[in-house]
Amino acid sequence: MAALLLLVACLAAGIALRLSGRLGDSAPAAFNAYVINVALPALALYHVHRAPLDVSFLQAALTSWVMLGVAGAFFALVARRAGLEARTVGALVLTGGLANTSFVGLPMIEAHVGAHGMSYGIVIDQLGSYLALSTVGIMLAASCSGERATWRMLLRRVFGFPPFIALALALALRPVSFAPALDDALARLGATVAPIALLSVGCQLRFGAIRERARALALGLGYKLILGPLAVLLACLLLWQPDSEQARLAREIAIFEAAMGPMIGAAVVASNYRLDAPLASLMVGLGIPLSLLSAPLWLYLGSALG
Repeated sequence: MAALLLLVACLAAGIALRLSGRLGDSAPAAFNAYVINVALPALALYHVHRAPLDVSFLQAALTSWVMLGVAGAFFALVARRAGLEARTVGALVLTGGLANTSFVGLPMIEAHVGAHGMSYGIVIDQLGSYLALSTVGIMLAASCSGERATWRMLLRRVFGFPPFIALALALALRPVSFAPALDDALARLGATVAPIALLSVGCQLRFGAIRERARALALGLGYKLILGPLAVLLACLLLWQPDSEQARLAREIAIFEAAMGPMIGAAVVASNYRLDAPLASLMVGLGIPLSLLSAPLWLYLGSALG
């Protein structure tokens, strides 16, 4: 309960600081830079280095790709019927098909599952959500905007991302024991992901122009909060029969992570490629607070699969 109160308090603090004018427009970028370059790498090193790795990690990461693939098919079908522009469809696929598995997902795992589930969340984020955004997501955004993405650019984005580098190091250094002081330092730095990330999210919430994009927004949030997690849950039910407690935990967290609000990075990519940036911002601004309420229900359903 204390961890959940921390999430709500940090989100509310971010909103209050933005409305008060005490933080400049560049503050969220600074917060995000700290989380991406310092806190998330520390968290990856701390948890993945000591996690009992098995095939369930890969299965959990694949669920992010499932949700993105279903999103592409769903919004392509809806676009024909609703007459949506390509830039709007691209923004919906990115923000509806990719969950905020790090800034929101990791704090939510800590609050509702506990620290023992964090390693699965990090692998889902790095090998699932982020890798999907950095490859398929970039190609989709470029296609919807009329631009082209080169393989060199894609590889640079993937292998130059600090949390991904930390994940690779954590896996490579698993045979090496970390000194207690290093473990403690990594744990303390990793613990700052939740407050700083959600403070940043609160600072970026914008609720203008809802009426203008109400239909597309309803479609996007309907998929992100209901249909997408349902697709992952059904895929897990049909294709994933866990044979251990760790595998069951991995499946539960995969469903839980799928239910998180839209990925902030996906909205940034949508904006950078001149897709429907206002719609992408609304997806993040409304989807994240709503997912704080809806995601625990999906965790319950995931745990009920047995």
